[in-house]
Amino acid sequence: MRIPDHLRAGQTIGVCAPSFGATTEPYISRFDFAVRQFETAGYRIRAGATCRMSDGYGISTSPERAARELEAFYRDSGTQAVISCGGGELMCETVGCIDFARIGEARPKWFMGYSDNTNFIFPLATISQVAGIYGPTFTGFGKPWEQAELDALSLLEGTARTVHGYPRFQSPDADERAAAADPLAPYVLDCEKVLHSFVPAGGTLRPADREQELTGSGILLGGCLDVLANLCGTKLDNMAAFNRSHDAVIWVLESCDGNPMEIRRQLWHLENAGWFDRAVLFVIGRPLASWQQSMMGLDQYNAVTGILARHEVPVILDADVGHISPAVPLIIGAETKVTARGNELQFDFRSDSESCTRQ
Repeated sequence: MRIPDHLRAGQTIGVCAPSFGATTEPYISRFDFAVRQFETAGYRIRAGATCRMSDGYGISTSPERAARELEAFYRDSGTQAVISCGGGELMCETVGCIDFARIGEARPKWFMGYSDNTNFIFPLATISQVAGIYGPTFTGFGKPWEQAELDALSLLEGTARTVHGYPRFQSPDADERAAAADPLAPYVLDCEKVLHSFVPAGGTLRPADREQELTGSGILLGGCLDVLANLCGTKLDNMAAFNRSHDAVIWVLESCDGNPMEIRRQLWHLENAGWFDRAVLFVIGRPLASWQQSMMGLDQYNAVTGILARHEVPVILDADVGHISPAVPLIIGAETKVTARGNELQFDFRSDSESCTRQ
């Protein structure tokens, strides 16, 4: 696994839109604000044409054009990192046009994004063997920076190897109201974070004691469950080969659109495809559509534990990952140690190019 060089002031960050662009509010205002924020921090911003395009379906423009721009930005020596403009719906069509062998031949550089951008970050790690950051999109930086944005910048710059979970988060309703009132609104931290951790117990999972420390070490993989289940079984699925060369994988998963039944189906799908064969720990983010929802007795908890119990490894739920902000940035593909106790969650990343690969 290759870890890209860290950024330093004066370098250029490329911004492109392999998923949605910034053509409506609040994203136009957030994009422009993010440009100013990064320039104030000492970086040059090079925005691709796709950032201001909206002639595509679920993405900024045609999959072919979006793919060409992303691949050009990634392979261009004039940009030292690439941040995706935003999330979206059909970036799978974009990455279907990307040659990950060519990406793997390029000098590694950081790519950052989340949600639909799982489509690029996951094969970047599992096919091209290059780490990427599951973190804010460029419009996600389009507000006064708080700890989550500062943590993401610290991973890009290599000034920190550790990120911690946050004590509070904003409910989905508060997020929508704040954005409608002010595109640059800070987080409305109206909820206290509570982790729900489980440990294996004879083929089942039982709640962990609040003072019990749970740990796991391995290569960090994951992203948006909606996307991963869609990639499984396609030409971008390299998990069988990846599992053969890595002894331990920490899975970090989060759901955007899935109801509890869909989450359970998606986990069943990935498990039966063998993706979780090297799992040593699961970290599950707060689910957006399924937050505090239930269907026929299935909720955000037993939708997960009912499938993952058979792996007999710890499972941490309601983590600060995904679509309910703030979310910790994560280095997908990095050798990582995860520690959880009570409501505290910590990710320690290796910043060198070593990983737990078999010789």
